[in-house]
Amino acid sequence: MTIFRRSCLAAMSLGIVVALSPISSASATEKVECTLIIDAKTGETILRKGTCDQGFYPQSTFKLPLAMMGYDAGILTSSTAPLWPYKAEYKRSKREQKDTMPQIWLSDSIVWYSQEITRKLGKKAFGDYVRGFGYGNMDVSGGPGGTDGLTESWLSSSLKISPDEQVAFLKRFLDGKLPISAEAVEKTKNAAPTFKGNADWHIVGKTGSGSMRNSAGKWDPNRPIGWFVGWGHGQTRSVIFARLLVDTKRHTDKPISFTVRDSMIRDLPKIVDKR
Repeated sequence: MTIFRRSCLAAMSLGIVVALSPISSASATEKVECTLIIDAKTGETILRKGTCDQGFYPQSTFKLPLAMMGYDAGILTSSTAPLWPYKAEYKRSKREQKDTMPQIWLSDSIVWYSQEITRKLGKKAFGDYVRGFGYGNMDVSGGPGGTDGLTESWLSSSLKISPDEQVAFLKRFLDGKLPISAEAVEKTKNAAPTFKGNADWHIVGKTGSGSMRNSAGKWDPNRPIGWFVGWGHGQTRSVIFARLLVDTKRHTDKPISFTVRDSMIRDLPKIVDKR
């Protein structure tokens, strides 16, 4: 049985409809959108709209599984520890040039902190975690654009995941069915970014943004990718969700992931509460 079919069957066991066909990227001119919401307890699909079975780069949504790995391996110990200093050798933008702890890492999407976690894990343990999680296509080999698998596989590189698979993965996480400790589960939940939605909704989630690669392997700013994935609790129902937008134009006013996040926070209570 192929890796893709195994991941699809896992998703279908949660009541998520997945087409059993190879995951492929959208064409250079195609806009891709998906909104997927399931009941966190039953796995029942509340809404599945758009193209939800195609795999795309997870970008910074991968910080959630990285947090799970870090806490399980003892590299991360709490929401505020370890505090690692920024080093000039990281060569990151001014936004990332600051000392960082897990809570800041997740809320501000600090790339170098993610890469320090994977370096400390090492290639074997990192790969074992990704495969044990059944995360997307589980390909952490790197390569596209010259990327390194250990520190960049999730950044417009070899690792891809569909919205269907994002939601199925988070369902396994919240149900305690991933091969990590219960302590790692709780610490990840405590460190994850939280948002106040409408109608007394409490939302936990992670954004991710980046770009598709063109035929030459270069990032294409006219093909931005925006994600927001997570879970939420209303007065009567808890849900797990993923929203994806692969656009055909640049987003210059704010990151595309913020647009996706803000629209999901706005829409989630309206979608769920009327069902």
